Amino acid sequence: MRPVLAYLLLVATLLPTFSQWGTIAYYHANKDYIAKVLCENRAKPQLHCDGKCYLAKKLTAQQEQQDKATTERVLKTPDFQLFFQLTLPFCFRQVSVGTVTKLPTYLLKNYSSPRSHPFQPPRV
Repeated sequence: MRPVLAYLLLVATLLPTFSQWGTIAYYHANKDYIAKVLCENRAKPQLHCDGKCYLAKKLTAQQEQQDKATTERVLKTPDFQLFFQLTLPFCFRQVSVGTVTKLPTYLLKNYSSPRSHPFQPPRV
């Protein structure tokens, strides 16, 4: 059952590709009838059209129909949003300078003044 289903899905997927080949096969099978009855240039045998104008018109119409169907299908396809990122507005807090009066003790223990640094420029 699985192989049959797999082949059916494969054929259904590739069917739009084969539609042009079907039109070309129909043209080759009925070339005489198309050249005598359906050809636009049947009154001008020096052009050697042999129904190629009919084939070109059919293939162009088929391509336009497929393009239109594809465009409609794409436009009607719903959009699914998979990810969402929450963006919050950023606000600056105003801090007054007078609120910080004393440094924490852990900062004071390891602090060294710039004057005691060993690499200083020479004094003039």
